[in-house]
Amino acid sequence: MNIAIIKLSSIGDVIHALPVATALRVAFPDARLTWVVEVRESALLRDHPHLDEIIPVDTRRWRRLIWSPRGAAEARNDVARLHQRMRDVRFDVAIDLQGLIKSGLLTAFTGARLRIGFAATRCWEPLNALFTNHRVTPPRSARHVIEQYCSLLTPLGVANPRVSFTVPRSVSAEARIDEFFAAEGVRSHDAIVALVPGARRENKRWPIFHFRALADRLRAEAGARVVVVWGPGEEEAARRIASGLWSQPLVAPRTDLDELTALARRCSVLVGGDTGPLHLAAAVGTPAVGLYGPTPADRNRPYGQHGRGLQSPDGLMTSITPEMVFENVAEFLS
Repeated sequence: MNIAIIKLSSIGDVIHALPVATALRVAFPDARLTWVVEVRESALLRDHPHLDEIIPVDTRRWRRLIWSPRGAAEARNDVARLHQRMRDVRFDVAIDLQGLIKSGLLTAFTGARLRIGFAATRCWEPLNALFTNHRVTPPRSARHVIEQYCSLLTPLGVANPRVSFTVPRSVSAEARIDEFFAAEGVRSHDAIVALVPGARRENKRWPIFHFRALADRLRAEAGARVVVVWGPGEEEAARRIASGLWSQPLVAPRTDLDELTALARRCSVLVGGDTGPLHLAAAVGTPAVGLYGPTPADRNRPYGQHGRGLQSPDGLMTSITPEMVFENVAEFLS
């Protein structure tokens, strides 16, 4: 049986979908499993032991190309080649975990007889349901998004699978992160707390002055070394958190996905909003404290016994106090 998993992006969402691949391999050990994913997120799936093939796509590039006649022709050729490649595999089943029109189109590209997706009312873009022929409404008991993804396996007879994550390691990336910490005087036995200020939406970002207060208290009362982690466009915010504090937080170097994974593994606790590095930390087993304002913590919190989701009482990130966060981090450090 040839099965296609359609989950394109983003980093956190692809991480949340990883247990689906493991559950399918356990249930169908002889199946051929293929994952269709955006190029940028494909590093998360590299060398995954339960996947037979990864098909990277670049819908972000296609959106940039279509605004010129020459670019539009190039995008059409890319899409045509992808369509043919997917049809050549002869998929039996396609599972659309994304719920968008673009993921629905790619699900249709597979030509699979059974195309599973969410019911229209549970899709981010309800028109996605036009491209599937078996639509699932997750049960009320499936509160977390991982449980909702796994509910799409019920048409295949897979119910309540064990949730586990497989994230690739890079020895060279881990060596670079170790070199960074050693150069900054961080010893192997030091507790390290990573702070992640970035998020795509401004209303999901915890205030910089809260991060600064937390950094000083972590150093003063817990003896932890603090490192501020940043992504594209976030370096200025990271430096504003670290500058002028007596606790002298470190600012992480620029990282690719492998280095970010290595950094998450090296830390004792990671703190951040509803964003990719938070879920990456949880997936590699690092305790993670998630901060939630406009999004529900019970659906999106870091998964597992080492994950905490702190929900703002009024939907505003500023209402989550440094004291609340410190108490949760200190509990993990103790």
